[in-house]
Amino acid sequence: MTDKMNSTMKFSIEQEKEEKAKEIILQVYEALEKKGYNPVNQFVGYILSGDPSYITSHEGARGLIRKIERDEMLEEMVRDYIKNNQQK
Repeated sequence: MTDKMNSTMKFSIEQEKEEKAKEIILQVYEALEKKGYNPVNQFVGYILSGDPSYITSHEGARGLIRKIERDEMLEEMVRDYIKNNQQK
């Protein structure tokens, strides 16, 4: 316990924003699937237009999607795509 008290903890606002965006994207994706929509098409429509009607209100998804900026959402999606598709 003394070691914890003497060490410096690192806090990253960027990391918190990334985690929040990731969580929201996944929750909205699931809500879109449950309602029978193609989530990829709906996300693309929303990102390009900014029109929240592309996102279902089911399970509060439309309200959730408004909690993050579209550019943050796109950034997270691209980051995740690159991370998961890099040549190893």
